[in-house]
Amino acid sequence: MPELPEVESVIRTLKKDIIGQKIIDLEIRYSKMILEDITSFKNHLINATFIDILRKGKFIIFKLDNGYFLISHLRMEGKYFLEKKNSLDNKHIHVIFHLSDYDLYYQDVRKFGIMVTKDKNSLFNTPPLDKVANDPLEGINEVDLFNKLKKKKNTIKEALLDQSIISGLGNIYVDEVLFLSHINPKRCANLVDLTDCKNIINYSKDIFLKSIELGGTTIKSFTSSKNHIGQFQNNLLVHTKEICPICKNKLEIIKIGGRSTYYCKICQSK
Repeated sequence: MPELPEVESVIRTLKKDIIGQKIIDLEIRYSKMILEDITSFKNHLINATFIDILRKGKFIIFKLDNGYFLISHLRMEGKYFLEKKNSLDNKHIHVIFHLSDYDLYYQDVRKFGIMVTKDKNSLFNTPPLDKVANDPLEGINEVDLFNKLKKKKNTIKEALLDQSIISGLGNIYVDEVLFLSHINPKRCANLVDLTDCKNIINYSKDIFLKSIELGGTTIKSFTSSKNHIGQFQNNLLVHTKEICPICKNKLEIIKIGGRSTYYCKICQSK
């Protein structure tokens, strides 16, 4: 699943080409990913012009010149491709935005992605963004995180995947952050102290910024809108690895909340 750095990479790539582009027409081939009435969705988008692209956690927010916003979540396999008109077609393309000079294709093999439009008054006050917490780059602080975690009885790994607690982190980056913070992923979330929370936030920032610089992490199928492959996977310390880079012991691979989790039982003993 694309995490914050991958989403940010997609946004930065799209921004170069679609700002100022008008939506001339819209094709929707799989209506279940549109979380509103299709007619309203089309009415809010057709003849509107993209003026900015924002982000909230892992959500892409396209700002339009008519006061509406298109919210998009890529989920597991979603991808945007900006190509010449009528130049791309396959069974996994589910939405096509016909723009002034290009076509913007949304492809999603798993069909888990979602789209919905909102006006400025409902953008952050209604689903899906109303419960999304700030991410480490937005300014969440250790006190905010500590107060949220102390109410949780699940593992710290599961808690950090909860986008209402801290947004932007996914399975890959949580493993990396917990390793750098020397925290066992099986530890109960309400046992994490204020110093741990500060470390989680600071290491998340460091990892996010480095990963964004390298275009994100490609392990399975992530690419940006121009098929650019991320390179941060070459900097991963534990996720998908076998040996701890610090103590050189064999890493543990377990399931937590159904997610494959990599950690070092020596370096992450607390």
